[in-house]
Amino acid sequence: MKKTYLVTGGAGFIGANFIIHMLTNHKDINIINLDALTYAANLENLKEVEKDSRYKFVKANLCNIKEIEDVFKENEIDYVVNFAAESHVDRSIKNPTEFVKTNVEGTVNLLAVSKEAWENSKGEFKQGVRFLQVSTDEVYGSLGEEGYFSETTPLDPHSPYSASKASADLFVKAYYDTFKMPVNITRCSNNYGPNQFLEKLIPLIIFNAINLKPLPIYGDGKQVRDWLYVTDHCRAIDLVIKKAKVGEVYNVGGNNEKFNIDIVKTIIKILKETVNEKISEDLIKYVEDRKGHDRRYAIDASKIKKELGWEPQINFEEGIKKTVKWYVENKEWVLNVSSKGYLKYYEEMYSKL
Repeated sequence: MKKTYLVTGGAGFIGANFIIHMLTNHKDINIINLDALTYAANLENLKEVEKDSRYKFVKANLCNIKEIEDVFKENEIDYVVNFAAESHVDRSIKNPTEFVKTNVEGTVNLLAVSKEAWENSKGEFKQGVRFLQVSTDEVYGSLGEEGYFSETTPLDPHSPYSASKASADLFVKAYYDTFKMPVNITRCSNNYGPNQFLEKLIPLIIFNAINLKPLPIYGDGKQVRDWLYVTDHCRAIDLVIKKAKVGEVYNVGGNNEKFNIDIVKTIIKILKETVNEKISEDLIKYVEDRKGHDRRYAIDASKIKKELGWEPQINFEEGIKKTVKWYVENKEWVLNVSSKGYLKYYEEMYSKL
């Protein structure tokens, strides 16, 4: 029998890539994409699968529990993959309450409805079901110059965004500890690749550089992040759903630690050589650092490699070239996103440059 996946936030960057990955690599599945279509969501990300008979889109909000209940009543859900979240740190600093509502309340609603659908009167769960919470390495806080986040690293979030994700993770864990609900949590490093919303570092730098706009860099640009190509992340989630022991947490990292400023300079070099020789490091403008900005993230992904056989396949040099090429070749997508005023958020920053 076909298994049915409920993918929340499937019109977003990672969720859309996951849906495409699953429908491409698995013939015997159905996918329901539940998305509220807030500012960063874009159904154009899924044009290649929108007519696939195995795919269905439902506009719904996790903060409205009845809308989730209706999806479960109308469909036999086997797996829930929860991507739905407000995810931009800058926005969380401006409006923490919105992040609590979506990331915490929304996750709790989804857990409650999933439990109701899967649990029998004896408190036993249906065989083969799974709830997967897609989280972030930011819940661990910040590292010094050495060391790595492991799955046992204490949670120490520093921004409203990461605090909301840590809270959601703890509710997922509580449902496992209290009810023995079949759950897993994945915590990934910074994703990059096609279809990423323009507020994030890599697509923002590509967009601005192509348009010869200033390239704003927080502080000294020496913040370190581990970069993971989005399709590698999708492969990891696929494996966790199918093979992981219930209740386990898995870190998913790309083994690509880079300074933010080096990421920017790499993009400039690629675009200068392939698009416009006027694109140069002169566009770089350093701005006041973000409040509570974590200095370094780095993931130890040895657990998922040892237990599930996963490791990244795309190194950063290959992945960043593919990513830049995608944005250059998909100008219609980029223009559609930018023309909706989504970059208005950065006007204040630009005015200071």
